Amino acid sequence: MKNMGFRWFGAADDPITLQQIKQIPGTTQVVGALYDVPVGEAWPEDEVAKLKEEVESAGLKLEVIESVNIHDDIKIGLPTRDKYIENYKKTIRTLSKYGIKVICYNFMPVFDWLRTNLHEELPDGSNAMAYDPKHLESDPDKMVNKISKGFKGLPMPGWEPERLEHVKSLFRMYANVDVQKLTENLKYFLDAIIPTCEACDIRMAMHPDDPPFNLFGLPRICKNRDDMAKIAKLNDSRYNGFTICTGSLGENPQNDLPAIIREFVGKDRAPFIHVRNIKFMDAKQQEFHESAHFSADGSLDMYGVMKALADTDFKGYIRPDHGRNIWDEDGRPGYGLYDRALGIAYLNGLWEAIQKDKA
Repeated sequence: MKNMGFRWFGAADDPITLQQIKQIPGTTQVVGALYDVPVGEAWPEDEVAKLKEEVESAGLKLEVIESVNIHDDIKIGLPTRDKYIENYKKTIRTLSKYGIKVICYNFMPVFDWLRTNLHEELPDGSNAMAYDPKHLESDPDKMVNKISKGFKGLPMPGWEPERLEHVKSLFRMYANVDVQKLTENLKYFLDAIIPTCEACDIRMAMHPDDPPFNLFGLPRICKNRDDMAKIAKLNDSRYNGFTICTGSLGENPQNDLPAIIREFVGKDRAPFIHVRNIKFMDAKQQEFHESAHFSADGSLDMYGVMKALADTDFKGYIRPDHGRNIWDEDGRPGYGLYDRALGIAYLNGLWEAIQKDKA
């Protein structure tokens, strides 16, 4: 695929090098971000320029940013949100100067994603992230402490320690934010930034909730096809789009992934795709673990996913998502080198076969 990418956390915080990424066949893009900028602050142009130069010097492209995280004041709808929205617009304008085309983001309260085990041992000896509601801590502080211990000293996206050390205060701030209020606050945010996105030719790509069901009484507004259709109507611009994450949406077995792809890629509302597989231990109990991308190793049909992308003539950006730790690698949970590289090889193989079959 033309725009196959690999998420990278920067030279200071990622044991994987750009040279290693470059050696993965068919990989042309790095999906990056500035992880040391506090959420809500405008991104410094010199730091964006440095990241762009670093990636391009390795012979790769940087056209997708994941993520420019959204300050809680925007999600909650506090009077201070306008200040943070202005900073967000400044960041969009800065990124546009350096050829960025897509910003992946989410609108999840408190937790950007949640698992109960970051190192679930699988029968083949590998380990992967897993979710088991039986092991979900009822106390958010205990959950944060438990998950943070599994990071292997490496920062994890969406789990900013300075923010989550006050997790109970965050819960209190969200106490009066229900689905309707969170949706209204998303519309306020989109209506404010989309004109800037249109002027800068940068598309917003909202990531689905992970997992796509209610936790801790927090509202979830991007769980399925119907939620996505409502979000698309909040602002009709094609610059209001989605990151279709097959793993996140697939964590609800009722979600028809090929149908979702055909609808939103077909409408030009999905510029970015995360492709990963999961394995249900108990689908009724919402119990699953990450798996290899190979269809037979999980519960999702990766051929069906790639066929839907081909049928809708997808020309956007794509990357493999959470991989296992394999071959004695002890890296960032979900973001090791080897299993994601195998995922790229597998997805590109499916794509080649589907394209040649169409010819």
